[in-house]
Amino acid sequence: MPRAVLVGVDFGGKAFFDPSLDELALLAESAGDLPVAKLTAKRRSVDAALFVGSGKADEIKALVQLHAAQCVIFDQLLGPAQQRNLEKHLGVEVLDRTMLILEIFAARARSHEGKLQVELAKLQYLSTRLVRRWSHLERQRGGVGLRGGPGETQIELDRRMIAERIKAVKERLIKVKRQRGTQRKARERSGVLRVSLVGYTNAGKSTLFNALVKAQVYAADQLFATLDTTTRQLYLEEAQARVSLSDTVGFIRDLPHALVNAFQATLQEAIEADVLLHVVDAASPTWFDQVREVQRVLAEIGAAEVPQILVFNKQDLMDESLLPRADEDFFELEPGRSVPRLFVSAMTGYGLPRLRQAIADCREAESDAGLMNNDAFTTQPYSESDDQPVIP
Repeated sequence: MPRAVLVGVDFGGKAFFDPSLDELALLAESAGDLPVAKLTAKRRSVDAALFVGSGKADEIKALVQLHAAQCVIFDQLLGPAQQRNLEKHLGVEVLDRTMLILEIFAARARSHEGKLQVELAKLQYLSTRLVRRWSHLERQRGGVGLRGGPGETQIELDRRMIAERIKAVKERLIKVKRQRGTQRKARERSGVLRVSLVGYTNAGKSTLFNALVKAQVYAADQLFATLDTTTRQLYLEEAQARVSLSDTVGFIRDLPHALVNAFQATLQEAIEADVLLHVVDAASPTWFDQVREVQRVLAEIGAAEVPQILVFNKQDLMDESLLPRADEDFFELEPGRSVPRLFVSAMTGYGLPRLRQAIADCREAESDAGLMNNDAFTTQPYSESDDQPVIP
């Protein structure tokens, strides 16, 4: 496994900063790298040339040499020139968080649609990196019939080829999106309640999906184990009816905007769902931040107003002192909007009967009203403190 040095920079509250770099380490491991050292720094502003400044760059170089590392991974987005300068200074490959996520997506995509979406995101990312980072980009090619004149430079040729490929991939994705739209319309005509699983990556969505519909979708304790949307029919004895359940790609902090755009076809399942099961890793110490990040991405894709049920998963892994007083209550997502919250364990099956009943109640509410909204869940809201989020 390639040995990697992890670097995070705190810019004084301007952006989220993870002092432990634990999530970056998980990302690196998911990409096949072995984190061997971590380094954090504080700066008021970004250094234009080396992002972290020459002094800190020398510290990173010393760590690279000490641990015989093959790459350095930054927890923030690097500019093309900064990335090139750092690679020259450190003598090893340098990646930022965005490229790391793109590499994971490229390795995990299985369906034709997923591969197209990842290719589009990578091409859009690389199109900004053509700043003479590679030596071959300095070559020129003379035009037809010209002798000695400056022809099309290699960097211009690469940029044009990438632009043409982006256009071709977008056209193919439009066709895929049209096919998915036809499938969704067929489900709409059937009158089946559409339920989508959403949540932070590694919250246990695929494990919960398998437990509910007895499927064999790939699930693992790693980030972005699932990229391709899978839809199955779930029969609810409680409602004597079937619902459509979809497992979707997980979200993460600072999810590259290019990926959000590229996965519009996949995320459409969440946008057009009747109910979202927002799965939360209740055992994570950062679950509150993860909930807010998922809400931010849902707002970005236009799914913020879709009714939700918060599913606090991994109850079996929670610290005993944080175990809930009740297995279900209500959680205030934002001022004036409360949604049901259930505590479950997809691994042990704890709480799944209550979850099935909650979905069945949604099915009955939609049948009675014809159009479901969060008014079906109206009750006295339970508020969480932004400063000290605790599980009651």
